[in-house]
Amino acid sequence: MSLIQHSNADIRYQQQVDNSINYVLPFIEGAMPVTPDIRIMEIGCGEGGVLIPFLEKGCHCVGVDLSDDKIELGKKYLKKYVDAGNMQFINKNIYDVDFLGEFKHSFDLIILKDAIEHIPDQARIIGYLKNLLTPRGQVYFGFPPWYMPHGGHQQTCQSKVLNVMPYIHLLPNPLYKGVLRAFGEPQSVITELMEIKDTGISIERFERIVKEQGYRITRKQFYLINPIYKYKFGLKPRTQWGPLAKLPFIRNFFTTCVYYMIAE
Repeated sequence: MSLIQHSNADIRYQQQVDNSINYVLPFIEGAMPVTPDIRIMEIGCGEGGVLIPFLEKGCHCVGVDLSDDKIELGKKYLKKYVDAGNMQFINKNIYDVDFLGEFKHSFDLIILKDAIEHIPDQARIIGYLKNLLTPRGQVYFGFPPWYMPHGGHQQTCQSKVLNVMPYIHLLPNPLYKGVLRAFGEPQSVITELMEIKDTGISIERFERIVKEQGYRITRKQFYLINPIYKYKFGLKPRTQWGPLAKLPFIRNFFTTCVYYMIAE
């Protein structure tokens, strides 16, 4: 069966909060000061846990997600910040004309945590974010490279065999789908995993898009062991070995998470 956080929103939310306090915020602060005067937007915010340490610093935050259920949970978890006017949840597509009309050049920091690998046409959204950034703005990305052991998110499988099996997402599409069916995965899970297979992104492709869209990388960190694994599996986070982190393509297979900050 899939990990408990995939079905338990309370656990998932607390893991988001702890990971953001201990890893996401410190990484971002290495590239820019996080002070009460900055405005922040998280795309794919889910229940909003990633934004907690920023709200605690007094920042004004906007969380955007297409899931009605997650937005409602976020409003419950972050009620005191919503009531205080520091937190706003929006259930809307950022490409909507009225969204751009309201938030054009509004944000000093945009966060995409475990989101870019789910989004089609990544070049489009990365380029589009310039419309939402202030002149001093930066964008944070945290994502698992596609070729890493569980880059296909197969940990969401219900099968106790498949959800721990590394690299199976790299099988050719027909064979991968056949394996998922053979182990009894429901069609909803198969559809989601095949969609991720279409949108998974490598380190090299991400950096190429960033350069083509006119950004520069202001900070990056590669992890051999993803910081979130501390909460999911009890594993100690480990940064990637320096020489391997510089080895194109091969590094994708042994890097379970990357953090980036980019700016114009």
